[in-house]
Amino acid sequence: MKRHHSTTQDKGRLATLFGEVANWTSQEAGRASTFMMAAAVVIVWAISGPIFHYSDTWRLVINTGTTIVTFLMVFLIQNSQNRDSAAIQVKLDELIRVSSVQNSFVGIEHLTDEELADIRTRCEMRAKAEEAGARSVKRATKKAELAGEQAI
Repeated sequence: MKRHHSTTQDKGRLATLFGEVANWTSQEAGRASTFMMAAAVVIVWAISGPIFHYSDTWRLVINTGTTIVTFLMVFLIQNSQNRDSAAIQVKLDELIRVSSVQNSFVGIEHLTDEELADIRTRCEMRAKAEEAGARSVKRATKKAELAGEQAI
């Protein structure tokens, strides 16, 4: 039993460490200075082409570098998006919970694509019905106002 508890703690520490590294990296990667540094690396690489006679090794350097960076950034970006989505979802759930909106929408992000499409369709139909009702009330109000003016 002691082994299981230690493994769980290790996973928690690893997840925390990964989250911190991913957060820091995503913050740094989004800075203008980071973009400028990456652009400078590409410019230096391009300028060095004639020196290395545009060799296969010269091309391999940029290809390998960009492939590794891209591969790692995919995981970091996905982690950041997952955290952001989860945080937004919690905030939306709380707004739904404290408002007059239907509480049945809390947690719908766990439904299948088909179930979400069905809910979306029903919501769109309700919105169209409400819009039609509002137009009908507006027309009736306008007719009543005209009739009132004519009666005077």
